[in-house]
Amino acid sequence: METIMNYFETIPSLHRSILLVGGLAFFWIIEGSFSLFQFTYNKWRHALPNIFFTATTVVINFLLAFLLLKTSDWTVTTGFGILSWIPELPLWLEVSVGLLLMDLIGAYLPHWTEHRIKPLWMIHLVHHSDHHVDTTTANRHHPLESVVRFVFTLFGVFIIGANIGIVMLYQSLSLISTQFNHANIKLPKKVDLLISYLLVSPDMHKTHHHYRLPFTDSNFGNIFSIWDRLFGTYLPFDREKLVYGVDVFHDEKANGKISTLIKQPFQPYSKPTLSPETNP
Repeated sequence: METIMNYFETIPSLHRSILLVGGLAFFWIIEGSFSLFQFTYNKWRHALPNIFFTATTVVINFLLAFLLLKTSDWTVTTGFGILSWIPELPLWLEVSVGLLLMDLIGAYLPHWTEHRIKPLWMIHLVHHSDHHVDTTTANRHHPLESVVRFVFTLFGVFIIGANIGIVMLYQSLSLISTQFNHANIKLPKKVDLLISYLLVSPDMHKTHHHYRLPFTDSNFGNIFSIWDRLFGTYLPFDREKLVYGVDVFHDEKANGKISTLIKQPFQPYSKPTLSPETNP
């Protein structure tokens, strides 16, 4: 564990780029053989806006990364944060607690909040308006959402007192996890369900992308599924009945245009309607 942490404390930007591109390429290939839904669309054309928003996310996080480093260094130096306030733990347990709390504060909490606050929901709609969810959807976030999520992550580092190794390890795992659970892959249902007791599985997260409530407002987890189960936001759904997108924004063609998506947060507010499917 010490070797792993030493690596992530100084992980080169090139290695992080390899994780991003390599993960996308890997799940892109897997999707071709184990698809949940057949590709009835031009996969490359569909990927273009998603890759654009992935790039903006990378740029924003790169420009703001120094804040994570400075905050992490300050908490470690001053002994501030949850990890410093609790009794000393074995390294493996300290890292595990740090990852769990980073997932809660830096991912689950902002995601839940974006579904509760109208302006943030309108920003988050860029992610939900994808009508063909696949691995490229993972980082389809409006630049404003990238900033919002960074602020929550920064707060997480501050309150947890996470060292930079934990932060970089979490971000790396988060990247692969979100590429995995967005991927258009079909695991055996029992395997997917088994995974979902600890981690966010593809079927679990796809439910979140169903076009109607209450499913749109469920399954907010990023890496760990325990937060949804603990806070009562977990909902199962039959993957064969999934309809992607949001029912108040039907225009699939418009939702594939970068120019339209950039302006999405400034459109009139609309909330998805309640699904008649009360017995998933």
